[in-house]
Amino acid sequence: MFAAERRQLILEMVRANGAVSLRELARVVQTSEVTVRRDVRALEAEGLLDRRHGGAVLPGGFTRESGFPQKSHLATAEKTAIADLAASFVEEGEAIVVGAGTTTQELARRLARVPGLTVVTNSLLVAQALAHANRVEVVMTGGTLRGSNYALVGSGAEQSLQGLRVSRAFLSGSGLTAERGLSTSNMLSASVDRALVQAAAEVVVLADHTKLGTDTMFQTVPTDFITRLVTDEPPAHDDRAATELQALADQGVQIAVTGASENPGGDQVPARRGQRRDVPVPGPRRGQVPGGPGLRTAGSATALGEQAPGAERARVADLRRR
Repeated sequence: MFAAERRQLILEMVRANGAVSLRELARVVQTSEVTVRRDVRALEAEGLLDRRHGGAVLPGGFTRESGFPQKSHLATAEKTAIADLAASFVEEGEAIVVGAGTTTQELARRLARVPGLTVVTNSLLVAQALAHANRVEVVMTGGTLRGSNYALVGSGAEQSLQGLRVSRAFLSGSGLTAERGLSTSNMLSASVDRALVQAAAEVVVLADHTKLGTDTMFQTVPTDFITRLVTDEPPAHDDRAATELQALADQGVQIAVTGASENPGGDQVPARRGQRRDVPVPGPRRGQVPGGPGLRTAGSATALGEQAPGAERARVADLRRR
């Protein structure tokens, strides 16, 4: 592979993931870390990326993230399959929260068919996807509009979530590791996601395989708080993603994997709604994690069904009045 081709591939990987280690870059471009380090230096000199210890990140470091137009064209088939599977976990009459992101937007399009559903969200795109769903009630948070991902953030969004209690939170992010959990590149988005987590009895993370093993600046959901991960089947050569999946399962995260299956003609076809492979949870979850604003101990969640009838609807109605 010529140097120009190699550097273009390196740049595409960094743009897609936000941060990539030198080891992973060397594995993908099939060369040595010494050569990759030289390529990264050259790309940094052109202002196309920044070097970090052991890897490369987008210009500006971990604080920069791709805008919605760029994200919407990444891993589209995987996001569609993940959304199909995630929707199968939602039941009629539930009250849930759905965070901002391109994958959660795909999920929202499928939730339009679930009768009696109440969806609390800080995402304009999620709300738009459900705007014409007659049987779904949409409740939006307050807050300040963040144009790069069409999400409401800030103290207004966080305060409007206080006192809310729902059955599940569906969240996405920029990266997911077993060590730190879900993370994102923006501080304001991370803070709102933590408030969404506090409102839910269970947390379901939607992340395609390209985000597995990627760590970004602001932690949103520690691994101990993730009830389930919905993802796609990593490619056979992607050892990093496979290792991360196993590490997440070892820490008690339920893994639901959806992917392509082959038809008799050999073509790849997407998995149907509800197809999944659950990795059994090896042991009990840890009882407590290091805290942060809006985070609770894992044992403090109360299931939605254990509360008094109508309590959840009352809290959602209270949120709407604020």
